[in-house]
Amino acid sequence: MSGSKTGYTYEDAGVSIASGNALVKAIGPLVKATARPGATSELGGFGGFFDPKAAGYKDPLLVAANDGVGTKLKLAIDYDRHDTVGIDLVAMCVNDLIVQGAEPLFFLDYFATGKLENGIAERVVASIADGCKQAGCALIGGETAEMPGMYAAGDYDLAGFCVGAVERGEQLTGDKVAPGDVLFGLASSGVHSNGYSLVRRLAEDFGWKMDRPALFDPERLLIDALIEPTRIYVASLLPLIRDGLVHGLAHITGGGLLENIPRILPGGAHAVVDADSWDQPRLMAFLQGQGGIEPEEMARTFNCGVGMVISVSADDAATVTERLEKAGETVFAIGSITQGKTGCTVRGSRGTWSAREAFEAVHHG
Repeated sequence: MSGSKTGYTYEDAGVSIASGNALVKAIGPLVKATARPGATSELGGFGGFFDPKAAGYKDPLLVAANDGVGTKLKLAIDYDRHDTVGIDLVAMCVNDLIVQGAEPLFFLDYFATGKLENGIAERVVASIADGCKQAGCALIGGETAEMPGMYAAGDYDLAGFCVGAVERGEQLTGDKVAPGDVLFGLASSGVHSNGYSLVRRLAEDFGWKMDRPALFDPERLLIDALIEPTRIYVASLLPLIRDGLVHGLAHITGGGLLENIPRILPGGAHAVVDADSWDQPRLMAFLQGQGGIEPEEMARTFNCGVGMVISVSADDAATVTERLEKAGETVFAIGSITQGKTGCTVRGSRGTWSAREAFEAVHHG
């Protein structure tokens, strides 16, 4: 063919092997900083090894979780806030492990983009490493995929995969949750990583100025309040779990309190939550007010200030509260477990809402 080019390279097609190698070299120290017993955190092999015996386990059950950050990434990309989204990625996985009673052991990430920009990729991986250190797990590998034509310029996507362990017989399955248990809520750090499609819709429809101080917090830019990373609860909860003080845990993600608490309840147990027992964060009140969002919709879409719910015996309530507060958590007494059909009722001065057994595909919640 006249004028056709010969000697094509992968880089001609938009993929730079050299850039990928440079990124691996640059993130090496970040990965090594997450090393823990059982993992060496060395990059370069085809897979990562982990030795549960070296981590102190005798007869472990392995527990796995995977997740992403969702459309919160669009805010990070659009407003150059790449330094915390990796914490969100880790948090969404490790918080799902701790509710099973499992200690997060190792993490792998998947970073996909149209054209690799190492400055951005390094910032993202640095935040993933930060999240791993907070959770006490090792970043033992991952994948960076450069795929021209799949993503718009500047866009990228993230997925995370985490494996944890719990000694056989010590896992949390919800079978210990019983009528009479007290429910505590642990404060969230913000919106966490659910509901951002609605947040972004509100921002577009009402013309929010992201680079200006937030109406609800003049000390912070609105974008910084919205991008606040998901709180990681592992370090606070793991000692309580190992001491046998926790009956059940619910990570409050998509579906809110109404649809996540029932996932840990055995038959004959019903959770009753008093929505007036904690103050709704100003950020949540702002979102609700801007969109005229009905209270029930808020309860199903956002965490409303509670990122984790813990069920404990009434006899242990004071001890658990004291230890959690010493660990840096803000703790709310939000309700109790009663006898009744499996489900959750949230009631307060603005109404009462219930959900029962609507979770046939809970693994994909």
